Amino acid sequence: MAKVLIAEDDRISQKLAVKIVEEQGHAVFVSPHGRHAYETLIHNDIDLLLTDIMMPEMDGQQLIKTLRADHRFVNLPIIIMSAVVGINDISNLLRLGATLFVAKPLDRNELLTYLSRYLPKDIP
Repeated sequence: MAKVLIAEDDRISQKLAVKIVEEQGHAVFVSPHGRHAYETLIHNDIDLLLTDIMMPEMDGQQLIKTLRADHRFVNLPIIIMSAVVGINDISNLLRLGATLFVAKPLDRNELLTYLSRYLPKDIP
């Protein structure tokens, strides 16, 4: 079972993402904003981060910058999920260090494809 951190302040998107990840048998941690997500990552062994961009306290863009500047998280897969960014924004997020982008509302099959690509099947 892999450990996935979902950083999302919108309860509906949060619940949907949690449901999709848990259906695959993975453990889920939830953070309501980027600062909390960063603290969670520091204190837990997380295998993948699924994060929104627009959040209070520390947005997803700042979270990516902070994580990629920290040697412990340079290889952490980061999937961005957002409904309010354009192609230039997506490109900038990928340049900052995001691994992938998925549009909201989340497409279950698309997210499952990405999860299977970046999460090992047999994590004890």
